[in-house]
Amino acid sequence: MRIGMGYDSHRFAPGRRLILGGVEIPHESGLLGHSDADALAHAVIDALLGAAGLGDIGRVFPDTDPRWKDADSISMLASVVEMVREAGYEVSNIDCVVVAESPKIAPHVEDMKRAFGRAGIPHEAVGIKGKSNELMGFIGRGEGVAAMAVCLLTAITDAPNGRPKEG
Repeated sequence: MRIGMGYDSHRFAPGRRLILGGVEIPHESGLLGHSDADALAHAVIDALLGAAGLGDIGRVFPDTDPRWKDADSISMLASVVEMVREAGYEVSNIDCVVVAESPKIAPHVEDMKRAFGRAGIPHEAVGIKGKSNELMGFIGRGEGVAAMAVCLLTAITDAPNGRPKEG
């Protein structure tokens, strides 16, 4: 088994869509970033890459590469799930927290879990929670959103090389 942890944060920016967990959420501002700025998907991507020993989101999807400009983070997540599988692991569990004063996350959790399912992560393996920051810091002032994720990967025996990657 391998455990990974991921974190991401983005500030709000007017004129952008708010995408969290692969779901467009009605809000007066979206998140600023090179891709679609989906902080939740990005935290999950980093957790998976870290657990599998495959680097981090900045190395796999650098913001200096125009291919990732406005990219769909759920598609990026699907690529990472495949990379993890090729490394000899499968996703057993992901647990996430989105920290935001607004919008409320709970009404969108099931849609987010379905979006993660489209990326190859089983619905029942995903936990997503929303928390406020109790009006403290940049999140409390409504300047942005942060997300954290942990994951558990387990070795699979039908990996391309028959065993998990050493390392």
